[in-house]
Amino acid sequence: MIKVLFICHGNICRSPMAEYLFRDMVKNKGIADQFHIASAATSREEIGNGIYPPARRKLASVGINADGHSAKQVTKADYTEYDFLIVMERYNIPNLMRQIKEDPQNKVFRLLDFTQHPTDIADPWYTGDFDRTHKDIMKGLEGFLAYLQKEGLLNIAPSE
Repeated sequence: MIKVLFICHGNICRSPMAEYLFRDMVKNKGIADQFHIASAATSREEIGNGIYPPARRKLASVGINADGHSAKQVTKADYTEYDFLIVMERYNIPNLMRQIKEDPQNKVFRLLDFTQHPTDIADPWYTGDFDRTHKDIMKGLEGFLAYLQKEGLLNIAPSE
């Protein structure tokens, strides 16, 4: 089982969007049973809050129900629990490192580093552009799946 934790600042926009979109993606590919997927925040600001309404609406627009999400903060124990800790932007990394202290197993990645155009996923809390965030997350998730397959960690049956 591949355990993936998506991480952003507050766990109410980007990381839960990545969590729910990735769950949907692997379910549609018939490989959901190969994954444990969750999300968390680097900060405590939004702990216990649901997904930010515009992020919830964006997910709903693509057929994904995000009811039941409750923001949580990443912990040191998450480093042991998860195989991949995937942040949304470079600013999440130092904040994550305050929680986990070190990354000796090289588990920390930025989502768009799995694409040919590695960059940050802009925070839609500030930009208001949830369509762009969705598009960037999807590119990153597709790149992440390709990475897993290339590394021999995942077998995806060819599409017909």
